[in-house]
Amino acid sequence: MLGNWLGTLALRSQAGEGRVSSPGFGKAKSVLLIYASGGQSHIDMWDPKPSAPANVRGEFGTVATAVPGMQFTDRLPALGKIADKFTVVRSMSHADLDHGSASYLTMTGRYHQRLSSNPPVQETDLPTYGAVLRKLKSRQTFPYEAIHVNGPALVPFEPAPGQYGGILGRKYEPLLLGDVSQQLLAMPALNPRESLTRPRLTSRLGLKETLDRGNRIMERHQRVADASEQYRQALEVLGSDKCRNAFNIGQESRRTREQYGLHRPGQACLLARRLLEAGVPLVTVIWNHSNRGQDRYPADTAEYGWDTHNDIFESLKVHLCPRFDSTMATLLSDLDERGLLDETLVVCMGEFGRAPKVAVEPNFAGNAPGRKHWAAAYSLLLAGAGVQRGAVVGRSDRLGAEVVTRRYAPWDIAATMFAALGIDPAGHYRDELDRPYPISVGRPIDEIYG
Repeated sequence: MLGNWLGTLALRSQAGEGRVSSPGFGKAKSVLLIYASGGQSHIDMWDPKPSAPANVRGEFGTVATAVPGMQFTDRLPALGKIADKFTVVRSMSHADLDHGSASYLTMTGRYHQRLSSNPPVQETDLPTYGAVLRKLKSRQTFPYEAIHVNGPALVPFEPAPGQYGGILGRKYEPLLLGDVSQQLLAMPALNPRESLTRPRLTSRLGLKETLDRGNRIMERHQRVADASEQYRQALEVLGSDKCRNAFNIGQESRRTREQYGLHRPGQACLLARRLLEAGVPLVTVIWNHSNRGQDRYPADTAEYGWDTHNDIFESLKVHLCPRFDSTMATLLSDLDERGLLDETLVVCMGEFGRAPKVAVEPNFAGNAPGRKHWAAAYSLLLAGAGVQRGAVVGRSDRLGAEVVTRRYAPWDIAATMFAALGIDPAGHYRDELDRPYPISVGRPIDEIYG
């Protein structure tokens, strides 16, 4: 299977010399990527198999949705009611079977050199989408092209590769925000000081530039250059009321904050909506900061990830699906009501799915059955910016084990996102040594546009 995938990638890379056209090209002002790390169980959520044997279909029933013929499991009732706002792709597939390298694949659109492994973050990694976007596109309406919220993504307690600047350097990294549910201002340092008026701020910046001119030799040091760029971006935010206000969840009503959920992913999604309104081109919400924090903190719902080797049904029923279902339905409805969904491409995906067969795995905590990693078939959600409403793209077999229609992979999602922003995914960006790298080795998923 891996050989087939690598051959396909090579052909797509060669074919990517010309411009890639797509019906969704340029239809999005922004992209919102929601990363559900750990591997959501497609069979227990998006792609139920009610006619399969009991050890495949699991414990959950199905629920009718707003779209005739489209079914989810009964763990997604709120999303079922608004299924006419989005498309579900049930034909995702790739060959990576471990969280670290599969996270890298999901966040860069490329396989890691160490397939199915948990490699550390390295400066030689390929850059995440936001870093590529910043390399390609000068800022227009906001100091940051890309912002990661509720990060970094941990596997399960160390940062996963693929979410940083990599070969482009730190100055191209997205702004990283952690838990934004603990305070109303997502960046407390943005609280304006009465003594630091705009003229004084401008004067300090001028003094810094004067001192920098006397130390140009230091700019050759990459870390100094990166810090200088980050300092400049922070000053831009401090100098703009619009930018500061974008980070202020306290400007939302208590009712709105509660509708999104007063928990980490809920407030992260609310902040993401505010950042999209402010003009940030790419916002990534790390839905759960750990892919499997429940081993260490079994009583804390905030620590649960989608890596449910054992106790899958209890974990989904009590800890994972209620928050996900409610918050995602609120987010999509809110974006739609505000007119933001027409100009925002929303992508919600994990790094892979879960295995068809339910069984207890002796090497993991828990005594009740679960599902192991499964990348041969899984599902994701797409909405907005011209994406069909109320559609299903692709199909898995009767067990949810293999894709039986055209297969798509994270590199195709990467191409779809860049194309939606009006960037040709067949193009290239260059590193600091002027070496060219393809923006994507995939193709936009035209089928989602009808």
